[in-house]
Amino acid sequence: MRALRVALASAVATVGLALATSAGGAGARPAWPVTVRAANGAITIAHQPTRIMSLSPTATEMLYAIGAGSQVTAVDKYSNYPAGTPRTSLDGYSLNAEAVARYRPDLIILAYDPPALAAQLATLHIPVIYDPAAPTLAVAYHQYLGLGEATGHLAGARAEVARLRVRVAAIVRTAPHVPAGTTYYYELDPTYYTVTSATFVGQLLSMLGLHSIADAGGTHVSGGYPQLTAESILQANPSIILLADHGCCQATPASVAARPGWSALSAVAAGRIYVVSDSLASRWGPRVTLLLQAVASDLRRAFG
Repeated sequence: MRALRVALASAVATVGLALATSAGGAGARPAWPVTVRAANGAITIAHQPTRIMSLSPTATEMLYAIGAGSQVTAVDKYSNYPAGTPRTSLDGYSLNAEAVARYRPDLIILAYDPPALAAQLATLHIPVIYDPAAPTLAVAYHQYLGLGEATGHLAGARAEVARLRVRVAAIVRTAPHVPAGTTYYYELDPTYYTVTSATFVGQLLSMLGLHSIADAGGTHVSGGYPQLTAESILQANPSIILLADHGCCQATPASVAARPGWSALSAVAAGRIYVVSDSLASRWGPRVTLLLQAVASDLRRAFG
């Protein structure tokens, strides 16, 4: 199992290296204009942006990580990392073009792209990069490189991808061995929404040798985020419980253990219930290694 995990980490690292090597050609400082590819197609940027608006907390973290932080002049209200970001009251999930235009951005980055907003922003003639939630590390690495090209920080983006590749591989290589068939229940909210192994977080946890109890219904059911029932969780009897709803909903190991019937679960009886940072769990940027390391540390406490 450990050999399989290390091989998987190495494969992810190799993909990241290939992307870092191939994207953007040889030059770290592109001649303007540049054209980058994002989820919304080929985006041409006429000049190096100096007034970037990030309406994605993950993109905000990526921009600062690659060295483009000084070009960021406005971010959404959820972009709380790193400290000192120019936060506004804007909500990336509820926007209108007029509110955006007040900040005079010359590049906009979105993680959510409702059709009406896209049409409105097109009238402003401001380039928009749409980088939705990455389904894999490889896609996250690709987003880094696209942002590097778009902002004139391709060298910084390549360096960040390389750092992440190495760190992910090291965490997986040194993670504790877990018994074969170790399963987890990853709680997104107290109504029992969870993740399958096909999701971004699920794939990270798979690298540590863990399997989601939600996989029994098919890894792609409900887009990888199915809602379970208390009865199905009790029947699955997960080896470990990870709570990603502490910040939003005050879920704690004690409150979970107090749920009717849950004291009989292996994870509860053995004290293998751990809190996961909400912001780490919902972002796919530079702090993804902190999430992976936190779970690896939980596994070390759980299984030695």
